[in-house]
Amino acid sequence: MTLSDSSVLTSARAAVPYGQGRARGLGADALGVHGVEMDNLVALGLPVVPGLTVPIGSGAGLRVPDTASATIDLLEKLAVRGIWPSVRTERRPMLLHLRCSAPVPVSALPPAISVIGLSPLNVDAHVEVIGRDRDIYDSWAATLRFVAEGALDVDTDDLDDLDEDHPDSHSRVPALLELIERATGSPFPTEPAEQLGLAATAMLARWASPRGQRARRSLSLPDDLGLALHVRALRLGPWDDSGHGSAVSRDLETGKYAPHGVFHLGVRKADPNPGPGEPLSSTPGGEQILDQIFATLEPHLRGVAEIEFEVRDRQLALLSAGALDHPGPRAVTNLAVDLANARSIDRSEAVRMLEPDLMQDLLHAQLTLTGSEQLLVRGLPASPGAAVGEIALSSDRALALAAQGKAVILVASETSPADVPALLAATAVVTSNGGLASHAAVVARGAGRPAVCGAATIRIDRERATVTAGGVTLAEGDTVSVNGRTGDVYVGTVAIRPAEPSAELEVLLGWADDIRELRIRTNADNADDAATAFRLGAEGIGLCRTEHQFLGDQLPLVQRLVLAESEAEEIEAIAALTAAQQSDFTDLLRVVGDRPVTVRLLDAPLHEFLPADGHYRDREQAERAAATHESNPMLGLRGVRFAMVQTRLYPAQAEALFRAWVVVNGEGMTPQLEVMIPLVSLPGELTEAIAQVHRAAATVAADTGVTVPYLVGSMIETPRAALLAEPLAAEAQFLSFGTNDLTQLTYGFSRDDVEKTVLAHYLEHGLLTDSPFAVLDRDGVGALVSMAVDRARTARPDVKLGVCGEHGGDPQSISFLNSLGLHYVSCSPRRVPVARLAAAHATLENR
Repeated sequence: MTLSDSSVLTSARAAVPYGQGRARGLGADALGVHGVEMDNLVALGLPVVPGLTVPIGSGAGLRVPDTASATIDLLEKLAVRGIWPSVRTERRPMLLHLRCSAPVPVSALPPAISVIGLSPLNVDAHVEVIGRDRDIYDSWAATLRFVAEGALDVDTDDLDDLDEDHPDSHSRVPALLELIERATGSPFPTEPAEQLGLAATAMLARWASPRGQRARRSLSLPDDLGLALHVRALRLGPWDDSGHGSAVSRDLETGKYAPHGVFHLGVRKADPNPGPGEPLSSTPGGEQILDQIFATLEPHLRGVAEIEFEVRDRQLALLSAGALDHPGPRAVTNLAVDLANARSIDRSEAVRMLEPDLMQDLLHAQLTLTGSEQLLVRGLPASPGAAVGEIALSSDRALALAAQGKAVILVASETSPADVPALLAATAVVTSNGGLASHAAVVARGAGRPAVCGAATIRIDRERATVTAGGVTLAEGDTVSVNGRTGDVYVGTVAIRPAEPSAELEVLLGWADDIRELRIRTNADNADDAATAFRLGAEGIGLCRTEHQFLGDQLPLVQRLVLAESEAEEIEAIAALTAAQQSDFTDLLRVVGDRPVTVRLLDAPLHEFLPADGHYRDREQAERAAATHESNPMLGLRGVRFAMVQTRLYPAQAEALFRAWVVVNGEGMTPQLEVMIPLVSLPGELTEAIAQVHRAAATVAADTGVTVPYLVGSMIETPRAALLAEPLAAEAQFLSFGTNDLTQLTYGFSRDDVEKTVLAHYLEHGLLTDSPFAVLDRDGVGALVSMAVDRARTARPDVKLGVCGEHGGDPQSISFLNSLGLHYVSCSPRRVPVARLAAAHATLENR
């Protein structure tokens, strides 16, 4: 033996039995991710399959027969089983199973290799022990093929031809053995140690191949990233008392604790997709042991546990265990509450476990079923929720339909990272292959899209652009309804009902409310929206857009004001508006109760109130409308500017609000009124508008004898207002940042147009990482907000500060706004739960 051979032998003999790595001071850099995982399971006192880890850099030593033999001898002692040429008299036989892992999680590893040690000398004896031969021959053929290609340089074309000529594995195995002997000049070895050496060679060769290098580059991993090899016992036993399975600790549909998975009778194969399997209740010896395992794993992992296991002689052993990637927010929510209630974690950690970005998934809709629906196909419920849309059979088609504003259901055999844009554009995804951990399922859960995977009976014909299942054929573009909660896909349109937050979510959000410092309000213009927001936890209204009350049936009233041809007609129009708005305010304030409510006086550009069809009462009215035309209405006569020209409007609105308060206060409620002046750029504008509001309050007090308490403040939505926050705060009792307009005016972007033109290009080419209308721009807009906050507090230390743009519901934006010490954010009603949780996360970030 040469010196180099001796070094390899010494290195390889350092194979580490599962559970001993920690004692030897070894981590993932030596044992790989799987080796550390198995060490942790042993440390937790959980049963694991007998196995050894050949450390990173030592795997080539298995090519030395003595080293491989020593490794097998040690494994046989650990398993209390053996590999012999004949096992007719040995009723506890085993074979070998080889897998690998890297020092970091990697999704493109070489496949596992099974039934190492099998040969024509012992296959009949093994089949006799098992009682069936199909599974063992399937695995044997897969192993021979992999080793022949990776370690023995057998021509790939010859192997492909052989597979076509021998579709049945029982006939394929002898053909493979014959091809190997013919191609190499030697028969395939019968000695387990030689087979193990060849399997290790093939696995390492696959990792070092151009294919493996491309995979590492795509994952931004170093080319020289090493592999640990894991040699495990494949213990054999009678078919009905043996098998393997996979399970997760929770029902991913409901999030409730309930071991959920499948069990496969017979020999564990290398194939990662062994078929549909049987329910866990079919596990020999029962599934109670899974409860004990998951009860240990969940607190340890701080996550939904996912395991692979085998059963031999009615004894269960773990093959792998870890936290399930992207289990979905419902499972995370229930897990967090369960762990906190069991005192395994504190409530702050429970709140941290649920990411605010994923919370919308908890609010997904569900199909409303009547029993008359036509079921197209049933698959695995991979991601909860419901959607209705047109079938798209390719990513390109899905993207094209989505760009047209259509709801799309992407139907595919499976998906890859290249399909992510289409998955995100689609409203749901259906795949014929894959399971709960498949690419489509993981992406869909993370994005909050409904997904049905593993719908094995569906047939996709890309050439004819059809899908067929259950005797029904549909064409691309036909409508289907997807129930991600049950895994059912229906023909046609099924009604959808909105989802309600779960009880566990309410508990978690209650804990979040105890943690957060930032208050959460809602943008609501009417009683219905306000009621929805308060049900979801809003603490007040941060933005009531009074111009929205002028739309619909009341639009003619404001049109009369804008197009009035005389002072008398103007006064009459304002009186009608005041009466209508007082009614709306009264309904709103009754729902508000004693909460704060910020009412923004008219802010919309005038063109929004003109007849959409261009039809006017007469030529004179049409001429007056033409006179109001502006080239850029968003920068024209709107907000406080209109109040400076039409001096009766703001007093009328304020009077309507104050009279509504008097009515509601007489009914026993005391809404906390905040009157907001929009689009201010000049301190003088604010001074005059505030005076108009005070005059209205004085009028109401004189008429009713009631002095209405209120605050009056300014909206900061122009860069100049941000720069002049100090003199504005000297006049205003509160300031609210309208970040939608502030973003538009700071960038010079038109928020109505730029997202579908410029921003798509900018995001694609990396000029922006996020749309500034979705995530607050910290460097520009955020800098203005920060500066304004400091300057406003200089003039008025107790000034109330808030945000009422839609950034108030974005978790990243909330994190930044919380750091500025604002009092509240305000967002749309359905985003209130997200904002509550995000505000708690923001507080915890600073602890």
